[in-house]
Amino acid sequence: MIHPSPAYHFISGLPRSGSTLLAALLRQNPRFHAGMTSPIGALFSGMLNQFSAGSEFGPVIQQAQRRRLLQGLFDSYYADQADKQVVFDTNRLWTSKLPAIQDLFPRAKVIACVRNVAWVMDSIERLYRANPYENTKLFNDDAERNNVYSRVETLAQRNRLVGFAWAALKEAYYSEQADSLLIVDYDLLARAPEKILRLVYEFLGEPWFEHDFEHIEYDAPEFDEALGLKGLHKVRPKVSIEQRQSILPPDLFEQYASLSFWEDGRNSRANVIRNTGGRAVADASPLQQPAAIQ
Repeated sequence: MIHPSPAYHFISGLPRSGSTLLAALLRQNPRFHAGMTSPIGALFSGMLNQFSAGSEFGPVIQQAQRRRLLQGLFDSYYADQADKQVVFDTNRLWTSKLPAIQDLFPRAKVIACVRNVAWVMDSIERLYRANPYENTKLFNDDAERNNVYSRVETLAQRNRLVGFAWAALKEAYYSEQADSLLIVDYDLLARAPEKILRLVYEFLGEPWFEHDFEHIEYDAPEFDEALGLKGLHKVRPKVSIEQRQSILPPDLFEQYASLSFWEDGRNSRANVIRNTGGRAVADASPLQQPAAIQ
């Protein structure tokens, strides 16, 4: 029996910004499949390399064949999820691939999780310090991991964990396909999970499902241990905001605290959930009516 392909959506954005939490909540819906970063992004890029100029196969693979192969990659990988009607694939790569995503899946939406970049760096630094007997794979050598300044500077490079995700998201935010993008701030999700999730459902055009915000389950210890960063994908059982003081030196925190470009809605058609006057508001593109709930 051949099952119809599910509707595909994507979770992307900055690391340590709630993407695993969002996936853990969405997967409570029996119609949905969601999880941590999948290998499809890497496979997608590898196939593109084989299609492109410089490859011996590029000249013999036509455009229609390329599209079928890339679509088939998703259907093959998620064939075991035949009982799910909606699949969310997670990868920070997707915000740099919006033109391809929109061509392959015209109805697909991309949910980008964000957080003040200074707090992203703080969160990663906390995990690093919580694993003092492990040289995590986030850094290539002692020069990169020497101290908090070298670690943060390394992460911020445009081809590294935070810098790549930030640059890819900024590209998507100002792109022609930005109206398929929804920006979800981690602090808003943690403070008001039901309000924010209702706006996510509205953006996706999906019927609401009653989620349990008091009992959440998600962990990937094998993946995190292989990376040398225990606890990277562990989600606390209850959605809540954690008040704390940053462990970054003040000058370093200030340097990265001003990089939240998504707070400026000018020149972008992206949808952004904002906290306006105590309300969670989905600030839509200029051609759409913003939605809000008390």
